[in-house]
Amino acid sequence: MAHILRDRVFGSSRRHQQRQPPTETAMPIYPLHDLVSPFGELGLDLSDSELRETAYEILVGACRSTGGKPLTYIPQSEKTDRTPAAAAASPSLQRSLTSTAASRVKKALGLKSSPSSRRRASGGDSVSQGKTKRSVTVGEMMRVQMRVSEQTDSRIRRALLRVAAGQLGRRMETMVLPLELLQQFKSSDFPNQQEYEAWQRRNLKILEAGLLLHPCVPHDKTDSAPKRLRVVIHGALEKLIETGKNNESMQALRGVVMSLACRSFDGSVSDTCHWADGNPLNLKLYQVLLESCFDVNEETSVIEEVDEVLELIKKTWVILGITQMLHNLCFSWILFHRYVMTGQVENDLLFASNNLLVEVEKDAKTTMDSAYAKILSYTLSSILGWAEKRLLSYRDNFNSGNIESMQNIVSLGVLSAKILVEDISHDYHRKRKEVDVARDRKLEKVNLSKRPSKSQNNHLPLLSILAQDISELAFSEKDIYSPVLKRWHPLAAGISVATLHSCYGNELKQFVAGISELTPDAIQVLRAADKLEKDLVQIAVEDAVDSDDGGKSVIREMPPYEAEAVIANLVKAWIKTRVDRLKEWVDRNLQQEVWNPRANKEHFAPSAIEVLRIIDDTLEAFFLLPIPTHFVLLPDLMNALDRCLQHYVSKVKSGCGSRSTFIPTLPSMTRCSTGSKFHGVFRKKDRTHLTHRKSQVGTTNGDTLFGVPQLCVRINTLQLIRLELGVFGKRIVAHLGNSESDIADRMGKMFELSESACMEGILQLCEATAYKVIFQELSHVLWDGLYIGEVSMSRIEPFLQGLEQYLEIISSTVHDRVRTRVITDVMKASFDGFLLVLLAGGPSRAFTRQDSDIIEEDFKFLTDLFWSNGDGLPSELIEKFSKVVKNVLPLYHTDTENLIEQFKRATLENFGSSAKSRLPLPPTSGQWNPTEPNTLLRVLCYRNDEAAAKFLKKTYNLPKKL
Repeated sequence: MAHILRDRVFGSSRRHQQRQPPTETAMPIYPLHDLVSPFGELGLDLSDSELRETAYEILVGACRSTGGKPLTYIPQSEKTDRTPAAAAASPSLQRSLTSTAASRVKKALGLKSSPSSRRRASGGDSVSQGKTKRSVTVGEMMRVQMRVSEQTDSRIRRALLRVAAGQLGRRMETMVLPLELLQQFKSSDFPNQQEYEAWQRRNLKILEAGLLLHPCVPHDKTDSAPKRLRVVIHGALEKLIETGKNNESMQALRGVVMSLACRSFDGSVSDTCHWADGNPLNLKLYQVLLESCFDVNEETSVIEEVDEVLELIKKTWVILGITQMLHNLCFSWILFHRYVMTGQVENDLLFASNNLLVEVEKDAKTTMDSAYAKILSYTLSSILGWAEKRLLSYRDNFNSGNIESMQNIVSLGVLSAKILVEDISHDYHRKRKEVDVARDRKLEKVNLSKRPSKSQNNHLPLLSILAQDISELAFSEKDIYSPVLKRWHPLAAGISVATLHSCYGNELKQFVAGISELTPDAIQVLRAADKLEKDLVQIAVEDAVDSDDGGKSVIREMPPYEAEAVIANLVKAWIKTRVDRLKEWVDRNLQQEVWNPRANKEHFAPSAIEVLRIIDDTLEAFFLLPIPTHFVLLPDLMNALDRCLQHYVSKVKSGCGSRSTFIPTLPSMTRCSTGSKFHGVFRKKDRTHLTHRKSQVGTTNGDTLFGVPQLCVRINTLQLIRLELGVFGKRIVAHLGNSESDIADRMGKMFELSESACMEGILQLCEATAYKVIFQELSHVLWDGLYIGEVSMSRIEPFLQGLEQYLEIISSTVHDRVRTRVITDVMKASFDGFLLVLLAGGPSRAFTRQDSDIIEEDFKFLTDLFWSNGDGLPSELIEKFSKVVKNVLPLYHTDTENLIEQFKRATLENFGSSAKSRLPLPPTSGQWNPTEPNTLLRVLCYRNDEAAAKFLKKTYNLPKKL
């Protein structure tokens, strides 16, 4: 506010404002020591009554002289309308008060008529003597206004008649009035000796003040007159002097007084006596005279006869050295001073002072008088200093009931500062004590009474309350104060909210710096700050809608709190903390997980239950966070949880192997010796041993982490996670609600990576389980037992028995939605194993064409196991995956010569003309097919006849054994 009054100047303002009716609410009454008088101190012990009596003497004396023009206050705009009659009027102390017309001065200053003044003007206060009425004269009214007794008035008039009789035609400004009065009176003219002594001492003090302490013309250091006068006056103050005309002491006093009073600036003897026109004596006396314009019975009212009173007062100008400029300045000060002295209740006085100050502004632009500039500077600085204190704490001093006072004070302060800066700036820019009162007062004003008690503080953080109070403060600023201040500054509300924004921002910055984690209190404070900022920016934008830059300059002074960004960062940190803890939990607990199918009836890992519970709790806690932007920050949470679940899935399937892990390395191709049958290699008791091992396969690896039951639990665990992901999606949609349906749909798909990982993991585990069963758990009855030696003695029954046991384990353990997949993979693995035995079983296996019936029968037993009389896998599924085996089995019925021809033909088709001279050895692709050279070659390798052995010996020189 101080900058508005002083350093920001001061756009065009309405100089003559329309007066508003006074409000009933009074401003606080400030002590008068809060207002420094600009006229200085006299340095003498003169009471107010003594000054009034001296001023009255000067007034009566001046009015008995001729000459001078009447004084009426007329603004510049009305001066051309003045009539010659008004200018020539000559007021008299004895003129009767009979006019009832409204005062032109009061009208010009915007002062209303007071009831008592109207009554007096209409004769309501006339003096009655019996049945006749005596009209009140101007002189009598002035006596009453200046609180001078009739006895004193009579004595003064009698003395002045004597003076006039002795010095006929001499003007009052050519006399030293106190000196003349001292010479005219004796103690017999007073009711008692004490009153006479007080009267004489007063006049001597006035002479001392006017000629010694505050002379109009400075003393010459070589002049001895001041010293002689001081001796005379101090002697007279101790012992009264004789005041007769021819008295020696009186003649000495007259001589030295006149020598000092008649001095001039150029050294000549002046006709005018300078005894009361030095500052501040003349201003103190003139202040007393101007104060008579106020009703003695109603201190806040200017009398209706102010025009006539001012006409009389103007008569004293020549004696007191007052000019129109000084009068305007003094009268403005008197109106302002009376407003403060009477408790700041009558806004008309402040309004009138401001309007009169407009004339002072004009005067200041036209004068180069340094003495006037000094008085002007002191006066305006005093007014401005007082106004600044009120306005810097304007929220303490003004409200909706007395806002007119603020308007007038701002106007007065702005105009005072404008005159100081523009017209007498060299004096104004003296060293001033600057304080940031505005910020401190605004912070203090944030209603401390609303601060919560200890119990409330647990639920409502202090900065939240502060934000609410500042918001209320800003809106009251906008509604009550800014409309007033906007007349002097186009962005008053914007500057106010920018100040509040800065104040709260400093507090918020410290708060944010101390936040280490997301808490409800932190969120509440940040949300309150965000709402406050939106309110303040809205006010600033609305206030600046008509400004040149649209309020950009103010908005630049309001760096954003970025509360939403702080909330987002806190939530992201909260998410990271939660997810990091979950990941640590996963790593720690999966190391201890035993994947025991007996842990629960659903046969999935307890760790999965806990992981899903933690995720559910995290989602629930997230949506319970008191933030407005769940849907914005939810992707961060979902992505983090998605990664965490992927990590869990990765850990679940880690180390479980795959198809290639369990398929044995294929042995090198060999040829069979003609008629070799491994009769007796496996005796009966050995085959019994194989059957016994088969009965133990369900338990041999039961305590390992990667046994078949444990793999089934892992499959179930991933399937459980898959199902729960859908449940999470539905819960998220429910939390977001219909208003964000599109976002909710997207959120429901945010676990796609985890779902895909689960699906891949299930497929990998199903395949790993299947090939583990066939090639590891049942290797002894398949790879090491089936068709070893004599085919008819080592058939598929032991393998089928072991396989059936594992299928029972899988069926009773694996989730029903995944069971078919696992059994299908087991079937595929068993078909692969059956073909590997036939095509890559090593030199211990050899087949004749007659063995083909046994082989086909054994394969039918294998497929029937999976069909299980219609209770197993669908026949279509079995047919689909058994097709490769069924296509290869007819080769075992084919005679050797045809096989050799088919092989040569297939090789030529695959290798072209390069195969005509020498058949190349076809590579093993593992994609068995009756037309594929490697498949045909392997059937020949295991064909137990001489033709096949010769062909293989001749063509490839294959050995009989490894």
